[in-house]
Amino acid sequence: MDFADDKHLDVCQNIEFGLKQQYETNSRLTDSLCILALDNAKIAIKQQFGYARNERVSSDENVQGIISWCVSVGMGRIDKVNDLSLKEYVSRLEKIKGSVILHAGDGSRSYYHFIKNFLP
Repeated sequence: MDFADDKHLDVCQNIEFGLKQQYETNSRLTDSLCILALDNAKIAIKQQFGYARNERVSSDENVQGIISWCVSVGMGRIDKVNDLSLKEYVSRLEKIKGSVILHAGDGSRSYYHFIKNFLP
């Protein structure tokens, strides 16, 4: 499934809105840190539902905003809006991470430069 035929595309856009805000408020945020944050957000949201209890979430201050945003979006949407499951939400985080990885090859904040023109 690609972005064009994703029935939860609005969830991806909501997550990316928060990523854009984090890039704009934290000049030290790089694509590498964003990738780390998204990996940790997957763990953190799973923990909210009783899973991944033995896994640790990073305490790096540069990634906390993204982790918190992703958990907040997940808690507001999973099992509440459009039949979004935890598994589907984690899949959206992974999809966005893939996009960050793709754009990161062009520079340390290339993902931000890619999304900033598509989001308010």
